[in-house]
Amino acid sequence: MVTGAAGQLGRSLQDLTSEYPNFQFVFKISNDLDITNNESLVEIFKTGGFDYCINCAAYTKVDEAEKSPEMAFKVNAEGVKNLASACKHNNVALIHISTDYVFDGEKGSPYTVNDQPKPINVYGKSKWEGEKYIQNILDKYFIVRTSWLYHKIHGHNFYKTILTKARKGEELRITDAQIGCPTNAANLAKYLLELILTDNQEYGIYHFTDGQAMSWIDFAKIIVEENGLINTTTIVKDNNYRSFANRPKNSLLQNR
Repeated sequence: MVTGAAGQLGRSLQDLTSEYPNFQFVFKISNDLDITNNESLVEIFKTGGFDYCINCAAYTKVDEAEKSPEMAFKVNAEGVKNLASACKHNNVALIHISTDYVFDGEKGSPYTVNDQPKPINVYGKSKWEGEKYIQNILDKYFIVRTSWLYHKIHGHNFYKTILTKARKGEELRITDAQIGCPTNAANLAKYLLELILTDNQEYGIYHFTDGQAMSWIDFAKIIVEENGLINTTTIVKDNNYRSFANRPKNSLLQNR
């Protein structure tokens, strides 16, 4: 079962179903399954007979989370707690997607799976709380942290926003104050399904990114260049970049 199936990662997993004919997929969007509704979860798991649950359901609005922390914690922490309990009761292995934002960004090198999380914003704190619930409740789990997730077709993300603005001829003012690894949701989806296919039972925390470190302005340049817009687009480094939420300066994850 895949929760949060309407998002860019959920839709990326749907794109791959034909490549995994031995898998039986059940995709649940939030209208079908609200992970904050424990009764709904119980009913879904009763009918499923699932071996794995890939949890793509999350509250990901980083700035909005600062204004509405109760919503972030309801989905990213309490909802994940409900899901972990349902998986435990039904002997289902949980694959949960987490984030680089569980770290404070002050480390001078990529974060490993052994580094202690220290989130600096509500979104990161809510995701870290969800991780702790999983570790306390389950034995059979994979927590997969990723960073700067995007898809060229699905969802709302930095890649599509930059491309839209560039095609309109708008000036792009982008910060270089953060370093991370942009990760294509299609690649993450493939990684998750291969994790299942290989019957990996080394449960625990994993990091997955596309591995190329860069700033947001570097990423913007790559986007316009690969779409043939580099000569018609003006990209300006914006030293006055402001975000409502504190964001880690170093979002680099060391892949495991």
